[in-house]
Amino acid sequence: MARDTSPQCKQCRREGEKLFLKGERCLTDKCGIERRNYPPGDHGRGRSRQSEYRVQLREKQKARRYYGVLEKQFRNYYARASRQPGVTGDNLLRMLETRFDNVLVRLGFAVSRRQSRQLIRHGHWTVNGRRVDIPSYQVRPDDVIMLKAGSKGDQTIRDATELVSVVPAWLQADHDGLTAKVLRAPERDEIAAPVQEQLIVELYSK
Repeated sequence: MARDTSPQCKQCRREGEKLFLKGERCLTDKCGIERRNYPPGDHGRGRSRQSEYRVQLREKQKARRYYGVLEKQFRNYYARASRQPGVTGDNLLRMLETRFDNVLVRLGFAVSRRQSRQLIRHGHWTVNGRRVDIPSYQVRPDDVIMLKAGSKGDQTIRDATELVSVVPAWLQADHDGLTAKVLRAPERDEIAAPVQEQLIVELYSK
């Protein structure tokens, strides 16, 4: 499985805002943005010309890093979104939001997408009674998500549930039984990603 192993705090610093890639650590004073609120590198504190292309590129990179998706994967998501009826930007975010690894974070069953992917790859979760070990699996309405019987990840997941305050309206979670259900597809105003999807559409439309 291809994955991004680059330093996560540097990714947040590059985009100039918290992407919450490290879960609970991002809420403390150890957060990279809190300690060094400027881009990484020798020229991080220098001035940079904000061209239209740069703004669009940074927005795409921010979305890619926020969801933990590689460049080729992101291009494929955009291609699929552009072929679907409706608004391309909304379709793109909806597909990214309904990735299995992201859904577990939204449910509060993982503190970060990296932890979520690890739990999925190790076979701790089932969807509709079948083990799913693919982080990019697209969940659908009425899917039932459950922790696999006898899973050794039980305590890790319960610790993560203590950090969540609100579960999105399109999901339903039982933190005591460690089960959940996808009620419907998310609406755009229910997607909390700090992304301006129109800028991404403009970038790929050139």
